[in-house]
Amino acid sequence: MGAITAAEEGLPFVLVLEATPEPLRKVQISGGGRCNVTHACWDPGDLVTHYPRGGRPLRGLFSRFATGDAVAWFANHGLELVAEPDGRMFPVANCSSAVVGCLKQAAKAAGVSLRKQMVVTGLNSKGAEGFLVQCRDGSNFQAHRVLLATGGHPSGRHLAAGMGHQLVPPVPSLFTLALEAPSLTSCSGLTLDGVQLKLTAGGQDFQQIGRVLITHWGLSGPAILRLTAFAARALHGDRYRAELVVNWSGTSNRNLVQQSLRELRQQQGRRTLGVARPFPNLPRRFWLSLLAQVGANPEQRWADCPAALERCLIEALMASCYSIRGRGPFGEEFVTAGGVKLDEVNLATMESRVCPGLYFAGELLDVDGLTGGFNFQHCWTSGWLAGQAIAKGH
Repeated sequence: MGAITAAEEGLPFVLVLEATPEPLRKVQISGGGRCNVTHACWDPGDLVTHYPRGGRPLRGLFSRFATGDAVAWFANHGLELVAEPDGRMFPVANCSSAVVGCLKQAAKAAGVSLRKQMVVTGLNSKGAEGFLVQCRDGSNFQAHRVLLATGGHPSGRHLAAGMGHQLVPPVPSLFTLALEAPSLTSCSGLTLDGVQLKLTAGGQDFQQIGRVLITHWGLSGPAILRLTAFAARALHGDRYRAELVVNWSGTSNRNLVQQSLRELRQQQGRRTLGVARPFPNLPRRFWLSLLAQVGANPEQRWADCPAALERCLIEALMASCYSIRGRGPFGEEFVTAGGVKLDEVNLATMESRVCPGLYFAGELLDVDGLTGGFNFQHCWTSGWLAGQAIAKGH
């Protein structure tokens, strides 16, 4: 995006040095091969709330190039996007190769030169003469201006540090949680909506509400990924050991939950605890696991349910407490929290405040978004801004 924009704005020679055998590999594999290009969040003020790191500083960037601009940019370059009900936007072709093809064609049409398998190992400022870029194969390049867009790879952070930048140490973001919760093992594969989560880590409380997927190791799903994104640094600081309180009931009204249980006892007293559930949206398998969690006999009739057991069930529904024992076995997204400090970058142009002529874009910055196209949107935005500024010599 940065290279294409700079070339389209009139820069006569733009060279992309790509370390891998083929560019845009991350785009190719994203979204299960569909590529979630952006999110249908049109207001920059709303858009920034989806970035655990970045937040308010991103408001200026998105006021210049946000979701609508990205959608228009891709449409002008031959790629139409369509929004799904949850707001995620994919190419109409529903295939990431369409996004890759669009970007490659746009780069070719703009006259961008691409050199593959060119691993940059050194970057030296020559003052008014620009930069000397050194590659592993011995190649050297003179550049008036340089844009670093290396994503979460450590090479970019190494180069930025060598140019005098301070870095926020990277930690994982967007991951599942492994729990000490044997009672949930039987519920693997179940999805529940409206689950309320409260995580305490690093002396802070983090909360989310949404869909949760129960796995054989713990919890996953959109609400968990949002929770771990905002709590990424706190969890890392506590070595991924913390307490998670889960409200499974779908309501924060304790009186409503209590009333539902009492109605079962009064109106369906002859039915057993295992058969009659307080909320129809609770899967029976999950309800049986909650009964096991509090030591209740599923064959006991509701009419015989003592008040003490009723209180235990209310707590289990509204405030089940689980010990986190680490991250899940794999991450749903390859995103890191950390990178070049934002206060060392002019966010109007993406130019370094430490080293004039050096620019940054994408995940190399201390910016990370939630799942749903937000990380790509920041990449398009920062790349476009950098390309504009580079072409104008700012």
